[in-house]
Amino acid sequence: MTDSKVLLFYKFAPLADPLAVKMWQKALGEKLGLRGRVLISKDGINGTLGGTVQACKAYVKELKSYPPFAGVDMKWSEGSGIGEDGFSRDFPRLSVKVRDEIVAFGAPGELKVGPDGVIGGGIHVKPDEVENLIHDNPDLVFFDGRNKVEWEIGRFEGAIVPDTTTTHDFIAELESGKFDDIKDTPILTYCTGGIRCEVLSALMKNRGFTQVYQLDGGIVRYGEKFGNSGRWQGSLTVFDNREVVDFEGEAAKLATCHTCGAAAGRLHNCDEPSCRTRVPVCEDCLSKPAYCDEHAALAV
Repeated sequence: MTDSKVLLFYKFAPLADPLAVKMWQKALGEKLGLRGRVLISKDGINGTLGGTVQACKAYVKELKSYPPFAGVDMKWSEGSGIGEDGFSRDFPRLSVKVRDEIVAFGAPGELKVGPDGVIGGGIHVKPDEVENLIHDNPDLVFFDGRNKVEWEIGRFEGAIVPDTTTTHDFIAELESGKFDDIKDTPILTYCTGGIRCEVLSALMKNRGFTQVYQLDGGIVRYGEKFGNSGRWQGSLTVFDNREVVDFEGEAAKLATCHTCGAAAGRLHNCDEPSCRTRVPVCEDCLSKPAYCDEHAALAV
């Protein structure tokens, strides 16, 4: 089996011709035999791709040769291998699309992006700066920028977890009034690789939150630095066939298995064919049918 890698990356930068960038990215991915998803908008690029080590290295080199993407932060992780067809086992195909937003909050006209990235977002905090931030701000709260199924299996200790099924739900949550009591409290937003917090922190500031920070590089960079010994607890949801990853050894199991009720740290697609919801399951139930709350009656 050929060694494989998964790349996770984004770069906010104004793009004059997103369609031309799409055509370049599609051709490049096909040439290198990569699979995964790449989204492009007038505000930049957001992607996760898998392939051989050599193909991933070649991709990164060419991506960074394009001036708007020169400073892109590439997050590397181990893939599940290369199949007999020569492609990554972690993705079914290569998809490259142009969208209004490279992360879909439903606010394309609100986000402002310049050559240096998002304008008016939160203050970036590197993983090794988190403890100093807490020391200087004892009332600091962690604010999860992901969706319910993600924070169910892994989250920062004591984090606020908004009631969101999709990223589109965040604006309604922020405007609901339920977080008005922390508008003047120091807030550290976090998400998988950092991109959702780039947007979320700006949306929060636009709605009156006054002390907003964002975890630079997201949970991925924090986990690389601290493993299971820091404030992160549980497993990290990823959006490829691996479903979840752990930073080291045995991670805490925070969720409840939808099949048997045991402690769970893995995910399973709802077995109702038309449903795209993922639900937490334990290791013993990974191969058993599992259903989301909406389709739970089918399990009878």
